[in-house]
Amino acid sequence: MGGCTHSTQDQVLHLEGEPSPSAAPTSTLASRKMTKSISTSKQLASVKALGKGSDLENAIATAALIFRNSSDPDSKLGKATAKTLLQTQFRNFTEGQETKPKYREILSELDEHIENKLDFEDFMILLLSITLMSDLLQNMWSVEIMK
Repeated sequence: MGGCTHSTQDQVLHLEGEPSPSAAPTSTLASRKMTKSISTSKQLASVKALGKGSDLENAIATAALIFRNSSDPDSKLGKATAKTLLQTQFRNFTEGQETKPKYREILSELDEHIENKLDFEDFMILLLSITLMSDLLQNMWSVEIMK
């Protein structure tokens, strides 16, 4: 499962015009630190393969870049960092959910995560789990779509 994380990130690095990790003469840490100083929107714009990507493609690419920019050199995200990202980057989905048993269950599972760190797959599952139980999603479903 975790193998997908590395291939996706390797592909993003390669698509951004950087050499693939196997061909890179510099350390992965050095190249990642350089990328972190560039805003996510600029990184997303530099991913040539997306070109005029769909909204969904751009949304997933944005989540991948935010994860990558926040993760450690081993492409893992610490629990504290994951919680901070939820509060800062995902607050419209998490705000007001603190009293819900399902939300507390999701966060307690994060606290009980054996490795103390999340890979990209775990992070995406966390985001989707919170999205599915959020009031914001329920509000979005209740809005009538005008055609």
